[in-house]
Amino acid sequence: MATLGLLISNIVSLILLIYIFKQKNKSQLQNIFLVTIGLVFFWNFGILLQNQLSTKYNIDPYIFECFVYIFTCFLPVSLFFTSLIFENTKIKFKKRYLLLFIVPILSLIVLWTNDYHHLFYRKYSIHLNDTITGPYTIVHYIYTYGLFAISIINLLRYSVKNAGFFSKQSILIVVGVLIPIVVNILGTFNIISMTVYTTPICFAFTILFFAIAIFKFEFLTVTPIAMQKIVDRISDGYVVINEDDLIIDFNQTFLNMFGLEKISVRNQNFYDFIAGLNYFNFKKEDLKNCIEEVKMSDDTYNFEKKLIDEEKYFHIEINAIKSDGKFLGILILFKDTTQHMLDLKTIRNNQNMLMERERLASLGQLIGGIAHNLKTPIMSISGASEGLSDLIKEYDESIGDPEVTNDDHHAIAKDMTEWVNKIKSYSEYMSDVITAVKGQAVTLSENESTSFDLDELIKRVNILMKHELKNALIVLNIKFNTDKNTVLHGDITSLVQVINNMISNSIQAYNGETNKSIDLILDKKDNNIIISVKDYGNGLPDKVKQKLFKEMITTKGKNGTGLGLFMSYSTIRAHFNGNITFESEEGKGTTFYIILPIS
Repeated sequence: MATLGLLISNIVSLILLIYIFKQKNKSQLQNIFLVTIGLVFFWNFGILLQNQLSTKYNIDPYIFECFVYIFTCFLPVSLFFTSLIFENTKIKFKKRYLLLFIVPILSLIVLWTNDYHHLFYRKYSIHLNDTITGPYTIVHYIYTYGLFAISIINLLRYSVKNAGFFSKQSILIVVGVLIPIVVNILGTFNIISMTVYTTPICFAFTILFFAIAIFKFEFLTVTPIAMQKIVDRISDGYVVINEDDLIIDFNQTFLNMFGLEKISVRNQNFYDFIAGLNYFNFKKEDLKNCIEEVKMSDDTYNFEKKLIDEEKYFHIEINAIKSDGKFLGILILFKDTTQHMLDLKTIRNNQNMLMERERLASLGQLIGGIAHNLKTPIMSISGASEGLSDLIKEYDESIGDPEVTNDDHHAIAKDMTEWVNKIKSYSEYMSDVITAVKGQAVTLSENESTSFDLDELIKRVNILMKHELKNALIVLNIKFNTDKNTVLHGDITSLVQVINNMISNSIQAYNGETNKSIDLILDKKDNNIIISVKDYGNGLPDKVKQKLFKEMITTKGKNGTGLGLFMSYSTIRAHFNGNITFESEEGKGTTFYIILPIS
């Protein structure tokens, strides 16, 4: 029976040795496991030789004992390193680890010189009940079983922490190691009768468990990174509560987030714990109702919370943990979004500054346009006033003059009427300019949705861009391919600003060249009005095309903010439910298309 057990143990050990040895690019865990299985194999092989040769050839079994102990002394050290690497995934060998080899080496020296001092054995026998140990054996047993115990505790502890896949592997390893250790302890204290062959036979079961862990659960095909170390290093904190609302798991990040290193968290009631922290303005009942709702469904509950006394923000996500439809617990994730919220606030502030700068630039452009557009009619009105003054003076002098005929009076009246009509015409023009400008002299946020037709829209555009076009010596060709009275709905002020911005861009696309033209074309396609602004300049570079409308980009260098088109696109999308597209070819020009739904 002993021979059969030893043979089985050796065969399984050899198979495992060959299997692990053939693995390419072996991990640190695979290498130490190879050493452990190798020690078990040579230990069993030595015992098998002792069993077969000591009786048959009358060889002193103590000789085999001295050989076997080479492997049994270092097996606890190898198993300890196995547990250490399993816990940490990978370790760096430190000088202090050399201390682990002192007792095994000393045990071998004491064993090999036992005939001179009998410190290891006073009497040796293959039957442990007949063996009389020496005083040093106590040191050897304490060290061996102590190191075995530490290794098993490490494996067991991290098999519990490392949920799921890896825990099955480590539990098999632990159970496999426990079998020979328990049997040896029982034999050492003479609780059961055993021989030196019993332990190797027990290790046959150990190797069997190892084989199951390796072949069934692929223990060594991957390096099992300790899951607790992973979750402790992720940026999100988490808490797991069971069906009784008790905290059963958490990570280090959660503790760090709320400064809980010195507070006992595990097995506390989650609702009382959160209420006790007084960090969030949670209502206990609301939180409880939310978690109960998640328990009953597979939905995920998300919400944002700010700490009461700090400028800290958190995104909290609540999930139910279920297996095969059975409720296991609740996972609550805490994501610190403070930096994200501060960045958003900074972006909004910067965006408001850029928008204000762009608005002021637009107002500057408007003021220049106002000055030009009002200067001509004012001068004309002033000239008409002078003409009327002269006619009034002439008419006043003609009163009572017998040489002034009725025809002369009618001629004076006719001239006065012409001047009055001119003043009226100039006044109407000035009124139109003021109306158009008044709508533009507002902030981008003060939008008002109204109904307007295409004729009114283009009239405003023409008035406001007239000065800039004239200064640049650029001709704006306006072409209606649809009814001028087509009605649109939205903020005409924003739309005028968008079109004006595109015309300004087209003017600048000519880089100061004069006697060029820009086409402003209005078409109707399906149920959309398409406003095209086309220039024949240099076109857009590819790097600009890729980023256009996605970010603030400019081709004007320090003279541009890149906000115009970016905000134009946002305005059309947000306020008209429309779109802006473009076509551009370097050297041939660019066309922007503003697509607006009619209804």
